Amino acid sequence: MKILFASSEAYPLVKTGGLADVAGALPVALTQSGHDIRLIVPAYPQVLHTARDITLLTPLGELISGHPGQLLAARMPDSDLRLILVECPTLFERTGGPYSGADGMDWPDNHLRFAFFSMAAALVAGGATGAGWSADILHANDWQTGLAPAYLRFLGAPNTRAVFTIHNMRYQGLFPPEVMAELELPRIAFNIEGLEFHGQLSMLKAGLAFADRITTVSPTYAEEILRPEFAYGMEGLLNARRRDLTGVLNGIDEAAWNPGTDRNLPETYGLDDLSGKAACKSTLQRELGLAADPDAPLFSMVTRLTEQKGIDLVVSIIPQLVELGAQVAVLGAGDAHWEYVLRTLPVAADRMVARLGYDEALAHRFIAGADMFLMPSRFEPCGLTQMYAMRYGTLPVVRRTGGLADTVSEAGFIPARGSSGTGFLFDESSPEALFEAAAKGVDMFADKRAWRLAQSHAMQQDFSWARAADEYAWIYKVLAPHSAANEKKTRGEAA
Repeated sequence: MKILFASSEAYPLVKTGGLADVAGALPVALTQSGHDIRLIVPAYPQVLHTARDITLLTPLGELISGHPGQLLAARMPDSDLRLILVECPTLFERTGGPYSGADGMDWPDNHLRFAFFSMAAALVAGGATGAGWSADILHANDWQTGLAPAYLRFLGAPNTRAVFTIHNMRYQGLFPPEVMAELELPRIAFNIEGLEFHGQLSMLKAGLAFADRITTVSPTYAEEILRPEFAYGMEGLLNARRRDLTGVLNGIDEAAWNPGTDRNLPETYGLDDLSGKAACKSTLQRELGLAADPDAPLFSMVTRLTEQKGIDLVVSIIPQLVELGAQVAVLGAGDAHWEYVLRTLPVAADRMVARLGYDEALAHRFIAGADMFLMPSRFEPCGLTQMYAMRYGTLPVVRRTGGLADTVSEAGFIPARGSSGTGFLFDESSPEALFEAAAKGVDMFADKRAWRLAQSHAMQQDFSWARAADEYAWIYKVLAPHSAANEKKTRGEAA
């Protein structure tokens, strides 16, 4: 099938979070399955700097009044994945991030920026740009592309279906109702069954209302968002469309996250020989100034420093973990309050350390060098880091929510059968529950046979994107039964 995958970010072009990892990997996996994929992204300066083989595809004109643009064809820097870049200098050529400036404040014209991008995606998918290509499926992602299914509907593209993936219900793309006049959509779209959400315009709701199929990034999160505490006011619409909602667990980039080939590590290792992991631990201890103690269970955490990620829970139990003989290393940036708390926590520097900021290579070393990985999120649509940790033989300590519940199973040791499970889980979002789960890990760490079996189980889990690609291909096929691929199959069966 022909699929246009629309995302506001994609690794390694531009990244602020997990959406970029998905957009950089899933289209490649779909291409390897034989589908004709194009990834469409805004032409931010960093994208133009990173993409290769950039050529002019076709002019777009002023999709939004006063903002002329054009489409560029390109390729990913690390694969042959075909790109379509939406270039509009007045909207995308600026210093800062994809969504905000250097001061951290959202761009005030984000409604125009992502309306332009979404309209361009709909026009390409529907074959209305003169680019010589159209899509059976437009696959939009998160609020930044939420208007794309709406534009597709109102532009009239009967041969193209829309899939909309929710990566995080918390971020809804809310704007004042007055911006509706600037978006080149009919006024009838702004109603309770369309874009209107408590008097505001919601781009996320547009995707939920107008897409033919809705997906999210794990089966458990698909169930959770039907409840008010996870749906942020949209539970009514989601329950009305629950038959169109599917949870597909994300995969991970197994080439970038492979302990056997990872150039960020002082020594590589694999399932059959974990001596390199021991070297990674001792090197990380030296690098961070922790005591050089191979028998001390080392907990690491790589995270945004927000209460959603449970940093408050972790801070609360660090002294108790240290009393158990453990070490704790945190890498992350986020809320200024939690950065200050981590800097001033009264714990010996050779038992606990925090590195503020983010460094990709250091993140790999934090995960490879630790024995356990702390991820006590209050909600986690999917999560990727717990999967990275398991692949590196680092057992995660997680709250039983979203994708964490779908990927981590309780580790235990039964003498007759050996170890089962891949990590340590808890339910209640409290320091006491987190500490109890972490203490189980400390106890198992002392039993080297049980620990080695649990590591082996964790490292053998299948988190490949090929699995997710197969599930999405099935969704596409159901939506687009008259695609070229299915027509060819039908002709073949008839013959």
